[in-house]
Amino acid sequence: MTKNKLVIPYVLSDFISASLVWFFFNWLRFHEIAIFDGFTTLKEFLLFLPVWGGQFVIPFFWLSIYYFSGYYNEPIGKSRVTEFFQTLGSVLVGVLFLFFLIILNDLPRFFNIYYALFFSLFVCQFLFTYIPRLCITLYGISKIKSREWAQNVLIIGTGRKAQQLSVRLYDLGYEISGFVKVAVDDEVFVMQDEVLGKIDDLENLINAKNIQELVVAIESRESGELLNILYPLYRYRLPVKTIAEGLNPLSRVNIKTPIGVPLIDITDNNFSYAEENIKHFLDKVLSVFVLVLFSPLFIYLSWRVKRDSKGRILFKQERIGYMGKPFMIYKFRTMYEGAESGIPQLSEEDDERITPFGRFMRNYRLDELPQFWNVLKGDMSLVGPRPERKYFIDQIVKKAPYYYLMHNVRPGITSLGMVKYGYAKNVDEMIERLAYDVLYYENMSLLFDLKILVYTIKTVATGKGI
Repeated sequence: MTKNKLVIPYVLSDFISASLVWFFFNWLRFHEIAIFDGFTTLKEFLLFLPVWGGQFVIPFFWLSIYYFSGYYNEPIGKSRVTEFFQTLGSVLVGVLFLFFLIILNDLPRFFNIYYALFFSLFVCQFLFTYIPRLCITLYGISKIKSREWAQNVLIIGTGRKAQQLSVRLYDLGYEISGFVKVAVDDEVFVMQDEVLGKIDDLENLINAKNIQELVVAIESRESGELLNILYPLYRYRLPVKTIAEGLNPLSRVNIKTPIGVPLIDITDNNFSYAEENIKHFLDKVLSVFVLVLFSPLFIYLSWRVKRDSKGRILFKQERIGYMGKPFMIYKFRTMYEGAESGIPQLSEEDDERITPFGRFMRNYRLDELPQFWNVLKGDMSLVGPRPERKYFIDQIVKKAPYYYLMHNVRPGITSLGMVKYGYAKNVDEMIERLAYDVLYYENMSLLFDLKILVYTIKTVATGKGI
């Protein structure tokens, strides 16, 4: 069962529940309020345009509340405790919103009827939403434990820890696809035929076995040696988990574990699903706003680029984005046509390839404006690590393999690295700037994004883009 398919029963359940609850609530409103305001029959009240329209709109309102709460992001393997409190919180927020938007417009005979309406709506909305959700979740858990929906896990390590961990994961419904040796002389406490190869064989094994998670369970090693094993795993763009033990060098990482198994997901960050959805929504809204509002500026810049030098107005180039997928990034052309041929080159502060007006645009970051189209398409975000070309990524990861972590989030028009460090002239400087992007990744939040946008506006306003 895929994630997208499992979302469908949750969405349908929530929609039907919201429709039934709102119908019941309108029935209650009729008997407590509308019957004293001139409505003689329930049918007359329900066919009243605002009431009829609300019966259609309100279920979609609830779906949007649940979407922004992050409930639909991870439908497989939900925690029942988390589900309870997440449902309770989102229902409370939604009911408060409806209370101030709709219920307060009603004029009951007695003030205490407001309390009755509020708590009736809250209790019914919670129960009608949570009970079907719980049934779907329990059904999913049973499918996982029976291994019909099992996650294929490859364990890196063959020692006693790997063997013990595999038993615990198997009992939780994981499908243990096999084990991989880190070193030739590693001890083997698992069945010999379960050892699929060495760590150098990972790419082939992941593809052949349809691996969905990597779990590192190796015997005690020095922190530096452990990190040297972990960092190269980021390139496979799969969840990488390791055992949480004492003073782990990755203790800064948020711990999200299967029940009863102390594992750290070292590829994850502290950005919640709710924040992720809100960020994605705001990206789209602000992109439309910028593309429409600043369309006259786009026209003017296009004219100036064409007037400044011969060649195309827009410059496009392949970059590597979310989950390592290539995409075409768009900019206003700031260099002379044909400025780069052969080996890719990074620009410098006094680069002779930059046109006079191109330099002006770079100072004020105006050349980046077409990237709002990339954001609208979903290739990029407003804030995120800057996307690089594959040519430079291949050089960066030789010295900083943790760069692959940046592909776990959408790249941005602006980034902490760009506002704090600026443009890089060579690979070493790109790695220095990477430290800021790692800092951003580990501390992602909507507030952090807002701070970076403020820094970016300051950079643009002062003309210190280069």
